[in-house]
Amino acid sequence: MKLLKYLFFLILIVVIGGATYFGTQDGSYAVAESKLMNAPASLIFTNVNDFKNWQTWGPWMAKDPDIKITYAEKTSGEGGSYSWTSDDMEVGDGSMTTIKVVPNKKIEQTITFNTPIGESKSDVSWNFESTENPAKTKVTGKMKGEQSLLEKVFMAFSDDDLEAGISAMFQKGLASLDTVVAKEMQVYSINTDGISEYGGGYYMYNTTAAKIEEVGLKMGPLMGQVMSFMQQQNIQMAGAPFTIYNIVNTTENSVIFSAAIPVKEKINTPAGSPVLNSYMAPVTAVKLTLKGDYKNLPETYMQGQQYLIENGYKPHLSAKMFEVYLTNLEEVPNPAAWITEVYIPIIKPVAPAIF
Repeated sequence: MKLLKYLFFLILIVVIGGATYFGTQDGSYAVAESKLMNAPASLIFTNVNDFKNWQTWGPWMAKDPDIKITYAEKTSGEGGSYSWTSDDMEVGDGSMTTIKVVPNKKIEQTITFNTPIGESKSDVSWNFESTENPAKTKVTGKMKGEQSLLEKVFMAFSDDDLEAGISAMFQKGLASLDTVVAKEMQVYSINTDGISEYGGGYYMYNTTAAKIEEVGLKMGPLMGQVMSFMQQQNIQMAGAPFTIYNIVNTTENSVIFSAAIPVKEKINTPAGSPVLNSYMAPVTAVKLTLKGDYKNLPETYMQGQQYLIENGYKPHLSAKMFEVYLTNLEEVPNPAAWITEVYIPIIKPVAPAIF
């Protein structure tokens, strides 16, 4: 009996000593990983803000294809949540809830893991930092928490490093998110609408020359000059902005184009002003609609030219091709949702005479 008594006290001393030792160890952890993504902050924020989107890029989703997801009635914004169960030991069971949202800037969440050694909670946050280039965003995922006594004991005898594991999880998640967002931005469609009658009218414009591949780079500043002039002169827009292609020289790979904004009437501009006023006569044209990034415009024009050939339409040599931008890019950051109308003027077909 004395031996059992001594063994009991020895075990008790070991347990108390172990508890005291592990209890005094720092169990706090904090991890942050960042990635620069080629997408506007609002687009990435929208993707992260709704848990239903996490199936396509969440790091633990790929780890267990058989993971079972349960969505709450609300999945986005403050109060949005979801939970999961998995037979994979590395994924386990858990839930996540969004507690604070600053649109396009920050998301704060709590994550709970249900483990064999108890429930574990951590704080998660996402920061979306705009850069000098509005098309690029620095995305940072953070996770911090405090290990329980049992978790500290478990990790002490584990070969895994908790912070290294969390760091790897964020790195994989951010890389997948970047891929998903980039893929979403590439989606586009081109529709040939057929023959259209464009009404024409007055417009303010500024003109420059460029290599064909440089048009996109020069278009923004040029259109900005026209808009700035109109604001200074208190001139109201009468329609969506558009581009007129005055001369296109495919041999020289050059173009002279005008950035234009419709106005209601003829406007006299000061002498020496780079922004001028002109009039577009009504025109018959083949109309196409591009839904997607402007980089798909060359394909849109090719489709339009093919339509002319297939239907025997003759291009109007004195009229100019133009494209109308129906989307406000500040309100719609995803290029896949941009709407552009393309007009290729033609000689109006003459209806056969009826005798």
